[in-house]
Amino acid sequence: MSFNIGLSGLYAANKALNVTGNNIANVATTGFKSSRAEFADQYSNSIRGTSAGKTVIGTGVKTAAVSQLFTPGNINATGQALDMAIDGNGFFALNDNGSKIYTRAGAFYSDKAGYVVNASGANLQGYAVGEDGKIIQGILTDLQIDTSNLTPKPTGLITEKINLNSAATSPSVTPFDPTNASSYNFTFNTPVFDSQGNEHQMNQYFIKDDATNTWSMHTTIDGRNPANPASTTPLVNAVPFKSDGTLDKDAMAAGDVAGGLSIGEDKIFQLNDWIPAQKNAAGEWSANGAIANADGVKLDMLGATQYNASSAEIAKTQDGFATGELSGLSIDQNGYLFASFTNGKDKVIGQVAIANFANLQGLTPIGGTNWKESYASGVPVIGAPDTGTLGQISGGALEDSNVDLTGELVNLIKAQSNYQANAKTISTESTIMQTIIQMT
Repeated sequence: MSFNIGLSGLYAANKALNVTGNNIANVATTGFKSSRAEFADQYSNSIRGTSAGKTVIGTGVKTAAVSQLFTPGNINATGQALDMAIDGNGFFALNDNGSKIYTRAGAFYSDKAGYVVNASGANLQGYAVGEDGKIIQGILTDLQIDTSNLTPKPTGLITEKINLNSAATSPSVTPFDPTNASSYNFTFNTPVFDSQGNEHQMNQYFIKDDATNTWSMHTTIDGRNPANPASTTPLVNAVPFKSDGTLDKDAMAAGDVAGGLSIGEDKIFQLNDWIPAQKNAAGEWSANGAIANADGVKLDMLGATQYNASSAEIAKTQDGFATGELSGLSIDQNGYLFASFTNGKDKVIGQVAIANFANLQGLTPIGGTNWKESYASGVPVIGAPDTGTLGQISGGALEDSNVDLTGELVNLIKAQSNYQANAKTISTESTIMQTIIQMT
């Protein structure tokens, strides 16, 4: 019996050496999770399945399990756009030719078709973006990077917050002449875009009127009348203020203003008849073939003030933009995949999904730092990063192996000692057997 006990000890020590050796071999493997060998003692049973009593001697040791340790590894920045690490619970979900696999190794690339894949060609799973620009939650798909140019957007809303100096006096030069700075008090321009992404300059000139707390606003686009490119006559609107310096909306009658921008019920100016134009070969201004925003261009100046301070722009936004080429990618902690374009705009093109399991030890390792679902693991719970118990995404980073090299080297020494000790057990039993044989 002692031979078998010693032999079981040799098997156990060899198993421990193999597990430790595998851990050490993968100390630099991205997303690798170390393992440990777990052992249990053995006792023989009687024919009825019960132990022989208090004097029973064990029959050695057996390998109870080789468990994987899913403790997190260090997360290190790489600077690569599609590198990802999970900070917390969960796995990346991959589609490997129709087979679902899971991994913590987040080194991903873009293949020739724009799909996000790992080094083995498995597709990263996530949520696509619908036509309305919103993420389609709940439907997993292979994430793909759209490399086409960003569609231009014609300007539909301009928001301006300005101050006009209440101490200003009416210009000494009349009538208004955009080429003569003495004929107006203040001016600035705003870029606006047509349907083809062509940029135009909207110019606004402000003139202090003789009437108290009233200014005239002269508006042109590219120096032309917005509705008639052949004319340089600007659109003219009155901009009234209250005695406290805020905009007097009650004095702004809603409706079309003759020779000026129309005014909506919300007291927001609106340009409905803009004809995008350019100079033709003859040097004449004419329509350029593009159109303005179908709903017109709104000009929100409700934040305008007239205080005793220098006339100035305080804040300004406009929602149009030109076309742009893909220039970069980034991923935030919620797994949103952003495409950056040369026109300075960003666009969400997908969201990475994360899977988690009730019993991580039940996952089946299949190599390549990948696992598969099993009956013991339970079905995956899949969702967006940073929701529920799922971890966050660290973009441009990778998770290191969680192998503790110092601890593994100590385990090597222990396993070697165990192996030698069990070998000594067999050697001693052999010596005893030889003694008994010599006595006969």
